[in-house]
Amino acid sequence: MTGVPPQPTLTDGDLTLRPWRDDDIDVVHGLADDQMVRWFGLAGTPPRSDLADAVERSHRAYADDRSAVNFVVELAGETGPVGTVEVRRISPGVGAVTWTTYKPYRGRQIARRAVRVLVVYAFGELGLDRLQVHVDPENRAAARVAIRSGFRREGLLRGGAVLQGERRDVAVYGLRRDDPRADTLSGWTALMDSVLPKKRVIAHVVVRDPAGRVLLCKVSYKKDLELPGGVVEPDEDPLTGARREMEEELGTVLPVNGVLAIDWLPRWEGWGDAIEILYDGGVHEASLISTLQPDGFEILGVDWYAAEDLAGLVSPLNARRLPVLLANPSVLHNLRDGSPY
Repeated sequence: MTGVPPQPTLTDGDLTLRPWRDDDIDVVHGLADDQMVRWFGLAGTPPRSDLADAVERSHRAYADDRSAVNFVVELAGETGPVGTVEVRRISPGVGAVTWTTYKPYRGRQIARRAVRVLVVYAFGELGLDRLQVHVDPENRAAARVAIRSGFRREGLLRGGAVLQGERRDVAVYGLRRDDPRADTLSGWTALMDSVLPKKRVIAHVVVRDPAGRVLLCKVSYKKDLELPGGVVEPDEDPLTGARREMEEELGTVLPVNGVLAIDWLPRWEGWGDAIEILYDGGVHEASLISTLQPDGFEILGVDWYAAEDLAGLVSPLNARRLPVLLANPSVLHNLRDGSPY
């Protein structure tokens, strides 16, 4: 590529990002430590020649087409490099960001500040549209740098890397050119939303007949009978979710008379933990089932069941809690895994 400008020197006034010089190699080689060896997946402290070769490759990558731009980081008041930061183009418009802070200088927010300076350069001078960071989930310091530099956690690549001979997960953090800045309300809340815990919300409806029996569905995906309802969708309130599921499954929406129970469900069979809301679908004549229209795909049929007949027909969870709810449907039950607190 012709017309590539010289690699610039960038600064925030106190922190400086500059191109590598030959005299940096001996200094940096002496600063390698066990943390760098571990998180970069090195076999051990590399010889000086490996570092020199890496610097030369980065110079060539910049000179060819700026596919990689690697900076030495300097800090006012300190002599010589305190770290490095790099952006490497991995697909059109997309760059991967990596960094290192040398051991004597850790704990001073150097990496976060260096990455923020690099982000401005990458979106501006390099014209990239998206930046991303790959972090081992156990490397909490690197995860903090990513978040505090404005990168949102986007997902987990299970077994996405091999580190020290061990297959490891990789957390992916991303930042788009058009994302709101992290120092704005919408930017900050989007960052926090990407890392804070998320629980599923499940909404089921307990429908009874005058004999105190409960309406249960025969489903196609498991042997246990199940209550009408299901998982609440994103941006949907639980009551609307319960009504939507009932209409999709049974072709009708029954009146809902408040909440019978709130149940916390622990992790189970590959599911994460969840909050389940059980709504009171009221008391209806037994003939109600003749008016229902099971979808025939997920719901194969419906019928009434007495509390004493549930064992072996429903999940252990419902076997614990449904008799409790049917025995006293006039109070709000606070449950933990189907049992009262």
